[in-house]
Amino acid sequence: MAGQKTFQDLTISNAFMFSAVMADEEICRKVIELALGFPIAKVRVCVEKTMAYHSEYHGIRLDVYAADENHTRFNVEMQVVFQSFLVKRGRYYHSYLDMDALEKGVSYGELPDTYVIFICDFDPFGKGLYRYTCESKCVEADFSINDGAKSIYLSTHGRNHEAVPPELVKFLRYVRASAQESEGDFQDSFVKCLQDKVKKIKNDRGMEERYMLLEEMMRDQRKMGYNEGWREATGAYIITLLEMRGHPSEELRKRIEAEQDNDKLSQWLRLAARAESLDEFTDGM
Repeated sequence: MAGQKTFQDLTISNAFMFSAVMADEEICRKVIELALGFPIAKVRVCVEKTMAYHSEYHGIRLDVYAADENHTRFNVEMQVVFQSFLVKRGRYYHSYLDMDALEKGVSYGELPDTYVIFICDFDPFGKGLYRYTCESKCVEADFSINDGAKSIYLSTHGRNHEAVPPELVKFLRYVRASAQESEGDFQDSFVKCLQDKVKKIKNDRGMEERYMLLEEMMRDQRKMGYNEGWREATGAYIITLLEMRGHPSEELRKRIEAEQDNDKLSQWLRLAARAESLDEFTDGM
């Protein structure tokens, strides 16, 4: 297809590559540190995490879902296309993180802090900043309300170099770079780590095969639309992708084959293409 990127042309801003890179917990921890501006000891990561608490309401698919030792929740999203509703999308994501964090009967005081982080290949607010940190505040008295929920928007189009760490600027320049530019020397150890990780993924024949299957299925979706034939084909593709990593149980096969929700099948397809194991897939369902 004209204009379609090959696997070798992908950069970290591509959703498939971003999820594959961020599955590395040390890399994910460092990206979160750069976004927040303070150290994080350790995180547990789940990529392509699907959350849907009721069939009648809009579920979500999180690019990266992580938690640290203090149970703080982090959602990290790569965003390459401007959306006028991005702020409200972040609000909705916070609500899901809260529901996932607070079990029945637990006090509201136990609700952990949550951070929704968008890495934007554009300037979401047009102010020329590399980082926008948003939180609740009292308008009349102009003070922040510490409700534990913050949204952070990183922009590859920032201009305030003096106001943020050089490491963050170099990381965002790497995100913005073309395939050829991304292989250059950014004079930064973390960017070098990212370059090595991307190279390793591109040298993995299994990852390339899964990406190609995913792209083929997405092309079929565009041609066929969401119909019964597409749902059956998508279920078969998901199982094929999982078989590259093991032997899906009969229970798992039946669950996939019986699913009628188009959005959920699309989410499972992307998850199956990126997951390194059957356990990683089932954890993200």
